[in-house]
Amino acid sequence: MTPTPMTTTPDARPAIRATPTTATGAPGAPAPADARTAAARTLAARAGADPAVRIPVQGGPNGTSPGSTDAADAAAADCDASGAPAPHDPCAHGFLPERPPVRSMIGTWTRLDAMAREAAVAPDRATAAAVIERADRADELAALRQRVSRLSPRNAEAAAMRVAVIAVACGWGALDPQAPAAREVANDAFLELWSAIAHRIDHDQFVALPTLALHNWAPERKPRRHIPIDQLARTEQLVPIVRWAPEGQPLSRLDRLMLAATRLEAHGIWLFRLADTLAGRAPDDSSTPTALRRLVRIQHALRAQLHSEATELAAAPATDQQRAVLGALAEQGALEPPVLQAADAVLGIGGRRLGEGRRQHLRRHLPAQHRAWLSAMDRHCAPVRTLAHRGGPDAAVYREAQESLIALRRTYTALVQTAAAPTPGPVREAAA
Repeated sequence: MTPTPMTTTPDARPAIRATPTTATGAPGAPAPADARTAAARTLAARAGADPAVRIPVQGGPNGTSPGSTDAADAAAADCDASGAPAPHDPCAHGFLPERPPVRSMIGTWTRLDAMAREAAVAPDRATAAAVIERADRADELAALRQRVSRLSPRNAEAAAMRVAVIAVACGWGALDPQAPAAREVANDAFLELWSAIAHRIDHDQFVALPTLALHNWAPERKPRRHIPIDQLARTEQLVPIVRWAPEGQPLSRLDRLMLAATRLEAHGIWLFRLADTLAGRAPDDSSTPTALRRLVRIQHALRAQLHSEATELAAAPATDQQRAVLGALAEQGALEPPVLQAADAVLGIGGRRLGEGRRQHLRRHLPAQHRAWLSAMDRHCAPVRTLAHRGGPDAAVYREAQESLIALRRTYTALVQTAAAPTPGPVREAAA
């Protein structure tokens, strides 16, 4: 399949700021405005953060906490949102959604929920496609298509996740829903719904890991207080919204891989903040090697996080259908976690090893604002990448950061391979 060229706004620079100086006060309990700063320092210390590197701690839009429950938005599933969304700031919560994903849609959209859940547990692609054909004959897909324009942005993302589940379950994930050839393969009414949602969220290539994983989780229990989304995903027990395993049965390998990707993104929040710190820094700036050393420690921590997921994932059940889903996403280059793409934008590993075209091919599955942020990091971290051609201790630290990213990517690839590996059956075990 020929990759669709990625389009970004020239010189679109996201909010890359100089790291603010943290205000200090008298010892004792922090003031309410400094509570997140204190929590950030505690988490940074656990991750091995260097205290010399200040970490910008921010909340959601207008200074509010980005963590909240989804009750109000679920009640507005068929309502239009007023106002434009605030510019995305990865330093606040990485590429996680602003708030926990919508657990349950309401009104007519409950049918999309049901279709996605049924398609996910279908034994094969033909059975999953039959679910969509039945919905088409009942005019359910057409009814949903007529209501897309009334979805709030948050509920449009929720609908996109469910469409992504259906698309890959049916084997249609590589299709362009607007291409005439797609109608020879997939259901016409579903393609129209897919195109309408893609237009609503302004993202044509959303059938990938960011949509399947980062919008398909919820805390097992409702948090008792509003906390930032990345902290929520790190500290709470997570469950998938649309399960790839039947209810009442253990989570599948695919479920666990998607949750592992979500937790990787949540633990990688410090990497996004370090990228912001390194943007525009000269290679001989005294703070550059300090930030790079901390980047190495964060990548080691992320690798340990993936190792902690591997045992349970390997023991989880898997089906041929789930392995086909993983294989299709891998073939499209749609499994690269956003946090690893952020590290690549700083260190330049992908551009050197895979070529710039391949790097953009991997990024095409991210929303436009995320691609713009990564492109800005490519430009603004270019001075730091000149350390690759120098000698001395600073260059050695840079090369160590590159090597730690390569090791992290290999660990993630091994996790994907474990998820896609056949489950040993009784006959195979007996033969062994």
